[in-house]
Amino acid sequence: MPSTPSVALIGIALLGNLVSGFSCGAPMPPLPTSSSSTFRLRNSMPPHHRTILSSYSTNYFYGRGNPLQHSPFASNNVLTIRGGALGASTSSSADDANKSSPAVVKDLNLTAGNILASLWGSCGVVYILVKAIKRVLPIALEPFSKNGGVVPLTQFQLAAYILTCLWFAYVEGYKGFQRKFSPLVVSRSFTLHPSSSPIHHVLLAPLYSMGLFHATKKRMIVSWSVSLGVATIVAAVKRLPYPWRNIVDAGVVFGLTWGTISILGGYIISLITGIAPIDVDPELPEKKTQ
Repeated sequence: MPSTPSVALIGIALLGNLVSGFSCGAPMPPLPTSSSSTFRLRNSMPPHHRTILSSYSTNYFYGRGNPLQHSPFASNNVLTIRGGALGASTSSSADDANKSSPAVVKDLNLTAGNILASLWGSCGVVYILVKAIKRVLPIALEPFSKNGGVVPLTQFQLAAYILTCLWFAYVEGYKGFQRKFSPLVVSRSFTLHPSSSPIHHVLLAPLYSMGLFHATKKRMIVSWSVSLGVATIVAAVKRLPYPWRNIVDAGVVFGLTWGTISILGGYIISLITGIAPIDVDPELPEKKTQ
């Protein structure tokens, strides 16, 4: 008897094949040409499905263009049959599903004004990070300075230096920035619209993109807590003796550099593709209903 993981993998594979059969990229297979088989197929279908079948058969067999263009489920060159039987999904139900699903891909409105506002939002955060890197980098490189007054690192301290850089690169750079903070910054920056957003949102776009205001209560608590926590840690690290302050600052440089690259990379990808970061909630406050 197969193990539970094997059964789960088989189930996932079967579901994947089922979904791919109804996806937009997969062409609809030819219908049977035999009159008896077509008759049996029609009799086994509900009346409204028979009408669709007749329309499809006419368009398919007599070469009237793409038969899916004449289908009531095709609208604006987008096929809305996905993950269900014929007639199970309409354009309105697909829109409702898109609104409730956090995994929906959002097309961006890339007008000149929106691009400038998002550029200021994302690149303003990048500017803040670059300034921090520029201020900390000389301290991080001090142990390797050629000046005679600098005490070289011992083997233990050098190992701690390398491990600290790797730890900050993973925890701060990858998990903190690339996986969470950077996509949030990019996603929120693209919600800025000069024509409709309040003027202070646009002027303070970097702070807006960081979620310091006009965000959900949870997001503002997290953003302000992280900002204040980082300021406290920076003040504490300044009191460390040589070379431990330099070692910690080296890790900070690695983490901030990773974060800077991830924000720039995510913004450029969204700008080129015209798609907002996938599965990222900008965590805007809910609009109050009248």
